[in-house]
Amino acid sequence: MIRIITKEQLIEEIRKVTQRGWIKSVKRTKNVRNDGAVGNALEKLLGIPENNLPIANANGWELKGQRLHTTSLVTLKHYEPFPRGADIVSKMLLPLYGWAHKQAGKKYPRNEMSFRSTTSATQFTNRGFTVVVDRQQRKIRFVFDSTKADIADPDIATWHKSVESRVGLRPFNPEPYWGFDDLRDLMGEKARNCFYVIADSKVKRGREYFSYQSLLMLTGFSFDNFLSCIERGIIQIDFDARTHHNHGTKFRIKQGFWKDLYSEVSQLF
Repeated sequence: MIRIITKEQLIEEIRKVTQRGWIKSVKRTKNVRNDGAVGNALEKLLGIPENNLPIANANGWELKGQRLHTTSLVTLKHYEPFPRGADIVSKMLLPLYGWAHKQAGKKYPRNEMSFRSTTSATQFTNRGFTVVVDRQQRKIRFVFDSTKADIADPDIATWHKSVESRVGLRPFNPEPYWGFDDLRDLMGEKARNCFYVIADSKVKRGREYFSYQSLLMLTGFSFDNFLSCIERGIIQIDFDARTHHNHGTKFRIKQGFWKDLYSEVSQLF
């Protein structure tokens, strides 16, 4: 049977969790690039389905969490780029623009490739990637400009030459993108309202523990603000893939900028 609760009941149950002290993470290892552990542990404590708050008479609520002492970005949503039929990440970005994984020949096979890029609209990465909010074409574009790569770095220079031999140094073809209309529907559904919990963390005997500290309620998501945040570099696009596993492409926001995205931000405790 699915348990249905009110927002007030959920807030009170989270308040009780903050009084419980240190709680073991549901994840077996600590990975600060994956900020889901804080929220996952809380969802398990509350007995609710992951990313599906059973709140009565309310739509579009999510529960997100973050560690207290971290500068990591907060994931808003996983969303792979278009054109979808081209399977952009695994069939183009990894084989044609990827580089050797740091654990290739150790943890992973020798030919394991990596494509990890946290990309902003305000600057190019050291490999020449950037994000463009194209309001005329009504899409967010992922762009490659080989002239922006930092070839003064020997590793980047070697990679740059390998890209030239694999596919050439011209712009992406096809170019990865996210259409405004698709994003508006997706973000409006999943990010319209959000409970955001902050937890202190520690590691004991190789296992992470959380102590939940505070709760924010975020309401009034604005897609126009969403686009503006991307243009200003507040929201970035994070690719995180290797040859045998794509961890997903994510839209991620810097901490402390909730008021730039939501019309109302309330700290409940």
